[in-house]
Amino acid sequence: MLDAVKVQLRYEPLRETRNRKQLRPNPLAPWELRVGSLRVFYEVDALEPDFVNVLAIGIKRGNLLIVAGKEIHI
Repeated sequence: MLDAVKVQLRYEPLRETRNRKQLRPNPLAPWELRVGSLRVFYEVDALEPDFVNVLAIGIKRGNLLIVAGKEIHI
């Protein structure tokens, strides 16, 4: 998973792709990266656009998203 994050977010982390999308406003994160059944929620640092802050990692099971053992709705 870490390798996929490095590859997918190294260049142009604010560009939507098949596995990366900007989310509607929510309390979790502005961006989501899909890595299999995992979801990586992140933001790009406002002062350093080369830095990506990973805010949460969750597991997608059907329509459910589980982050830190809790069901999250975004």
